[in-house]
Amino acid sequence: MHKLVLTAEERENIDALIDGIVAADEKWDPMAAMDRAAEAAPSLPLRLRAFLAQARAEESDVTVVSGLPVHPDLPPTPTGWDLAAKSGAGHREEVALLLCGTALGDPFGWESQQDGRIVHDVCPAPGMESSLTSASSAKTLSLHTEDVFHPCRADYVSLLCLRNPDAVGTTVTRVGSLDFPESLRSTLREPRFRFFPDDSHTGTSLPRNAADGEGAAAAGMTGPVLFGPEHAPYLRFDIDFMSGEDAEAAEAVLATQEILSKAAGRVALEPGDAVFIDNYQVVHGREPFAARYDGKDRWLKRLNLSRDIRRLYTHSASRSRIIPA
Repeated sequence: MHKLVLTAEERENIDALIDGIVAADEKWDPMAAMDRAAEAAPSLPLRLRAFLAQARAEESDVTVVSGLPVHPDLPPTPTGWDLAAKSGAGHREEVALLLCGTALGDPFGWESQQDGRIVHDVCPAPGMESSLTSASSAKTLSLHTEDVFHPCRADYVSLLCLRNPDAVGTTVTRVGSLDFPESLRSTLREPRFRFFPDDSHTGTSLPRNAADGEGAAAAGMTGPVLFGPEHAPYLRFDIDFMSGEDAEAAEAVLATQEILSKAAGRVALEPGDAVFIDNYQVVHGREPFAARYDGKDRWLKRLNLSRDIRRLYTHSASRSRIIPA
């Protein structure tokens, strides 16, 4: 893990940039804020810009920036992302994440997720405690690649902590730390696995079969689990939203889950900590916790980042940062 702790002077610099972006809109416009954050990002402290540029160039698997400004009068944790969207809770923190995120990639969203918002709220919601989404709390979120089903899935998944009073851990496993048996590695490199959208997506039209370009979209997307360089592979995995195409591939899924789980580490984010997870080298999850719905529950902001924005444009009728459903 690569980590940078900001100084008080650097925090003040970032706070001033946030002030300017927030003040530019009488009525909050997330897309305009994203554009203004991109324009202001070159004015971030030099040490922070150099740190993030190095993380991108060296393909750092887990990168943490600690000490980003969180407003002292932060409102109560919303009981669900929809309430956060309506109330506009945490706008300043969204800008902080956008400012840092643009140093690694281009922000984007999904029409099928949180009403097409660019920055998502991650907070527990009543009735969703055992769901397979970030609104859960009582249920462990299994280690997974974000949006495993889509060729335009994020290069980086970033999370900024606003609250985490119970030190709930974000779990991570790096593919570079794993030692797969050769027979399993060989199976995982073959296009014998099918991937589906997770439950956070609504009304999604799946991409066509990646193996042959034919067939109904609803059949899912097939491909390998391991791909890329032989000795430094990339990984795509989500046991809850994938399947093996045959008995051997199905066994490989279970074997991989066991290997990933045994190698998992944890990052307990504190307010002002932002983690940038390489979505091609790391699977991530979350420990269970008891949501109280008292306004003090765990609350994060989440942002997807792409290293190649044109990859998104090929799936849209326009140059949109929102991937259509």
